[in-house]
Amino acid sequence: MSLTMAILMLVGMWLSVAAAMLWGVLRIVRRHSHHHRPPLVPAKPQPVRRPRRPAGVH
Repeated sequence: MSLTMAILMLVGMWLSVAAAMLWGVLRIVRRHSHHHRPPLVPAKPQPVRRPRRPAGVH
């Protein structure tokens, strides 16, 4: 095996490992990004309910 061929194989292996690691990281990021959705806003806000006071009490 010539020196040029060995260097090209090392570079090719390095590129394949780097691509596999990038693919794995992007896969993990895409999987975990779906869980962080903003909370849904209710269509109509509910009125504030105050406790009732008995009649005659001020």
